[in-house]
Formats: sequence, C-alpha cells, structure tokens
Amino acid sequence: MNGRLSVLLVGIVLFIGCSLAPKYERPPAPIPTEWPKGAAYKDMQDTSGAAGAPELSRKEFFVGQQLQAIIEMALNNNLDLRLAALNMERARALYGIQRAELFPTVNAGASGSKQRVAADFSPTGIPMTVKQYNVNLGISSWEIDFFGHIRSLKDQALEVYLATEQARHGAQIALVAEVARVYMSLAADRGSLKLARSTLEIQQSTYGLIQKRYEFGLATKLDLYIAQAQVDAARRDIPRFIQLVAQDQNALNLLAGSLVPEKLLPADLSSVTPPKEISPGLSSEALLNRPDIMAAEHLLKGAYAFIGAARAAFFPRISLTTSVGTASMELSGLFQSGSRTWNFAPLVSLPIFDARTWSALRVSKADQKIALTQYEKAIQTAFREVADALAVHGTINQQVSAQQSLVNAVEETYRLSNKRYIKGIDSYLGVLVAQQSMYTAQQGLITLRLARYASQVRLYAVLGGGIE
Repeated sequence: MNGRLSVLLVGIVLFIGCSLAPKYERPPAPIPTEWPKGAAYKDMQDTSGAAGAPELSRKEFFVGQQLQAIIEMALNNNLDLRLAALNMERARALYGIQRAELFPTVNAGASGSKQRVAADFSPTGIPMTVKQYNVNLGISSWEIDFFGHIRSLKDQALEVYLATEQARHGAQIALVAEVARVYMSLAADRGSLKLARSTLEIQQSTYGLIQKRYEFGLATKLDLYIAQAQVDAARRDIPRFIQLVAQDQNALNLLAGSLVPEKLLPADLSSVTPPKEISPGLSSEALLNRPDIMAAEHLLKGAYAFIGAARAAFFPRISLTTSVGTASMELSGLFQSGSRTWNFAPLVSLPIFDARTWSALRVSKADQKIALTQYEKAIQTAFREVADALAVHGTINQQVSAQQSLVNAVEETYRLSNKRYIKGIDSYLGVLVAQQSMYTAQQGLITLRLARYASQVRLYAVLGGGIE
C-alpha cells in the first residue's frame, strides 16, 4: 500500500508543474540607450572617470561624518521608512499564506486506554491489563493544483512581496537624499543668517559714520535717511533667516525621528564636506536597476501570473481528502494486534462558465496591460529625472564660477565707492547701489553653492544609489 501511495504522490507532484500563465519576457525600454548630449551636459564629460552611483555606498558618497550620523539616525528612527518596512513584512506574510496552499493540511490525533481485567472475565483465567492505543493521521481537503491555479496565485503574491521590498529600498534612497538636502539647506540658511548679521554690523557702522558727518555738515540729511533705510533692511532679513533655520531644524528632526544634537549641525556651507563626484555611466540601461523600476517590473510579472490563475478557473478543481488510522493492542505483554486503513475521498469542483469567469479573465488581461504601461512610464519618468539632474549638474559649476566672479567685482566696487564717498568725491548713492549689489551677489553665491551640492545628491538618488 505504501508503494501505491508513493507512486500516486509522485504523479501528482509531476502533474502539478503545469501553469497556464503566459511566459514573461522583459519589454524593451521605451527610452534612448544613451544619455542626452549638448551644451547643458558639457561638464558631465569631466566625470567620466568617476564611479557610478550604484558602485558607491552612501558612506563613500557622503564623506562628512556629521551628515553620516544624521542619516543613520533617520534610517533607524524615521516612521515613513518603518511603515515601508512593515508593508514589506506584510507582503512577505501574505506570500507565505498563499504558498502554504500548495501543501496539504495534515491533522493528527492520538488516544490511549488502560483497563484491568479480572480473572473471571479474562480468556486465560488469570488477571491481566489491557492497553489500547489509537493514532489517526489525515489530510483535510488538499486541492491538487493540476492547472496551476494556486501556483499562479503564489507567484503573484511573491512578485507583490518583491515589489514591496523594492519600494522599501526606494523609500530608503529618498529618505537619505532628503536628509542630505535638508542638512545642506540648513547649512545654507545658517550661512545666509551669518551674512545678514555681518551686513547689519557694516550698515550700523556706516550709519554711525554718516551721522557724525551730518553733525559736522559733511553729509546731507538724505544720506542719513538712506543709511537708516539700509540698516532697517538688514535688520528685516535677520528674523527671516532665523525663521528658515528653525524650520530647517524642525524638518531635519522629523526626518531623523528624534532631536538632532547641535554638535551634528553644520555652521554654514563652508563647513560641509562636498559629496563625491559620480558618473551616470554610458548607457541608460542602468535605470533598470532603480528600485521603483524593479518594483514596477515585479508587479508586471505578478500580472502575468494572475492571468494564469484566471485561465485556470476554466478547468476543474480537484481536492483530495485522505486519512490513515492505526490501532494496536497489548494483552499482558503477550499478545499484540494492529490494523491500518487508508481512505481516499476525491472531490471534483467543475467550473461554472458564467459572466464572472470571463470577466475575471478580461480583468487579468487589462491589469497586465496597465502594469506594462506603468512599467514603461516608470522608465520614462526615471530617464527624465536623470536627464534633468544631468542638465543641472552639467551647468551649475559654470554658474557658481560666474557668481563668484560677480561677488569679487561688486565687493571691490563697494570698497572703492565707500572710499570715494568718504573723500567727498561721490555721493552716498553710489555706495548704496554697490552695497545692495554686493549683498545680493553674496546671497546668490550661497544659493548656487547649495544648488551644486543638492544636484550631486539628486543625481546620486535618481541613478539608484544610496541603499547601503
């Protein structure tokens, strides 16, 4: 009997391998194979020898120790990332439930009894002890997956789990990039606050000088009011940057999931260690390894598997119920008896070809087309994001260089204008214009330096770096 059961089980397992899901082949990427070229990407040619984003860990890319420490805090405490991880765990558990449907449910039970038999009732005429044991083993309603219905659902659940795992990776990359961006914004705003305060000190000093000149009749009342207006303008900017710094710290604390110690915060942009230069590589095929694109592809594979489940609904579903019973008896250790029985109860459920069955198949095919479109859209969106990041990164150094030259020029203009005013050669209007231009140019330089650092982080993120 054991041999027959083994043959039956082997035959079932071999037949179960059948699947009605269409064969998956990766669709061609609907984007150019090479990155854009032109004047906007000129500076990117200088990074051809740099490492690619996936080749650099976040600790290799973000060199600064302070930023690394804040990123670690965020990875450990951020609630959005924790939710992404919990969603992944939930998807994995659902996959485990669906996979368990492939295996039979085994029920087992055992019982025993012990009875003393007096000599008058014993067949041997002497007292004895009767021991009886019963063991029952059964398989309750095991569906034999002849047409791959359960296997297709299991494959779909697996792809959903893998997509959720990639979504968690994507959330981690986004979190790391956002922490770096806010950290650098805080550094820039602290630098702007420092500049506003130093400008206020200069304006107050200038106002004091003009006030004395006015008292001696060497300056006009108009000059005095113009200087007073400059002092008030500088005083107005300080609270604005204090507000921005506070909001940056609040955002950083939220991302980190706890209060970031002051010792980890940057003083200004000059205290921030720039990220490493990276190369986008030669081919846009690198985008296929981005977590969001890999997640979209897993969902596409899951849609293929669901078609197999919908097709299997047109075929019979066979469930098998079997049980094994054994019993043994021992009489005073002298006599033993035993028995074993096998019971098979196959249950065949015939499909009902109604509108719901056909609709389910049409829905599965529509879902597959939707997943394909979403996959292609994810690739195109990723290509656009990288192209935009390359355009910024390819031109930002030129902008910073030009702005630095402008700052140098207006600083010298301000120095000469102020000198000429003190000697009585020019009016204070020239000093006013030069000072305003210098302050605006210095703030613009801080903004462009921030944009340069942010473009490096953005490029690193959109190329799929930042996981480990």
